[in-house]
Amino acid sequence: MTLMTSWVESSNNAETPFPLNNLPYGVFSTNALEPRCGVAIGDMILDLAALEETGVLELNEEPVFDVPYWNDLMDLGPEAWDTLRARLTELLKTDSPEQAAVAPHLIPMAEARMEMPIVVSEYTDFYAGKHHAMNVGTMFRGPENALPPNWLHIPIGYNGRASSVVVSGTDIIRPNGQTKAPDADMPSFGPCKRLDIELEMGAIVGTSSTLGQPITVAEADAMIFGYVLLNDWSARDIQAWEYQPLGPFQAKAFATSISPWIVTRAALEPFRTSTPELEKDLLPYLREPGPMLYDIDLTISIEPEGGSEEVLARTNYNQMYYSAAQQLAHHASSGCAMTTGDLLGSGTISGPKKDERGSLLELSWGGKEPITLQDGSTRSFLNDGDTMHLTGQAQGDGYRIGFGACSGKILPAVKYP
Repeated sequence: MTLMTSWVESSNNAETPFPLNNLPYGVFSTNALEPRCGVAIGDMILDLAALEETGVLELNEEPVFDVPYWNDLMDLGPEAWDTLRARLTELLKTDSPEQAAVAPHLIPMAEARMEMPIVVSEYTDFYAGKHHAMNVGTMFRGPENALPPNWLHIPIGYNGRASSVVVSGTDIIRPNGQTKAPDADMPSFGPCKRLDIELEMGAIVGTSSTLGQPITVAEADAMIFGYVLLNDWSARDIQAWEYQPLGPFQAKAFATSISPWIVTRAALEPFRTSTPELEKDLLPYLREPGPMLYDIDLTISIEPEGGSEEVLARTNYNQMYYSAAQQLAHHASSGCAMTTGDLLGSGTISGPKKDERGSLLELSWGGKEPITLQDGSTRSFLNDGDTMHLTGQAQGDGYRIGFGACSGKILPAVKYP
């Protein structure tokens, strides 16, 4: 597929993340407008609430876009999703006869504030990137025991906190928690000293499944509304003390950031690719019926307070051992009901090389190999004032599909009395 052109001139640039091929969904506000559903096109946002109100966009008998979230549209199902995308393409394509009716409802991105695009029903995070799992396992258990015995058979995950999922640009307060030094008799309580990021993709579940009823991988794929970049902030020192035997708890519950734009499966369709070669055959219910991953380049950057942004790592979503569809199918395999607005974190995405690692834990090898920044300072983990940026794009023929940045600045921990 090549670049699709639009009468919105800024979307016809090969460098824009938001060409007509993309049409990602978000929620925005301005000084004059309450939060509402919008679509990114070039450097503009198309106000869907206004288009619906004027009658240019009619998708359902009842209004869908007069709310500050996309859950209502998601709940209508894939047929409605396809209808909306086709209608938006018709309205925005070059020589559209409805340009005059649409143009007044374009808002410059520079004048908008991005809000949470969905109401997150529930949040599940996975541990499904093999290079990450091998790196972390090797650090703590040695290479011979790096992967748990179930890892090559099952996408490991845990239930997180929907309440602490925030949109890009939200400041992240350093968490407090309980830690224990190896030579201490008792644990202590205070600010996290090993604050980290995890570069992930987030899959948004668009349609629900029924309690007690499993779903196939193909059905799971069709249920996914779209994808966002996701940073699962991690308090490594708190996690090390608390995680046995039930896994992460407070170390992961304080914040998870997502990018503001939901990139649909339809926009990503040209970039489908298969998961890497498996070490062991999966059980039938987890086998891919076709390519279920996407070729999406991903970047981690750090911006120290008062300094310049610099890249720490680059990798690709195609490194994941398990796809989001496999994760979703496994999630429902027990009969667990999945819900519109559920968010699934892919797990940290790392590649085989050092500069492809998706967390500071890996990049600094647990703090033993500190990273030297351009200003001469070093990092093993994050300092207060650091801003982390995750970016991602799928590169097509003369166009790209982008997500917008997933960013957050670290603020000092709250002081207890």
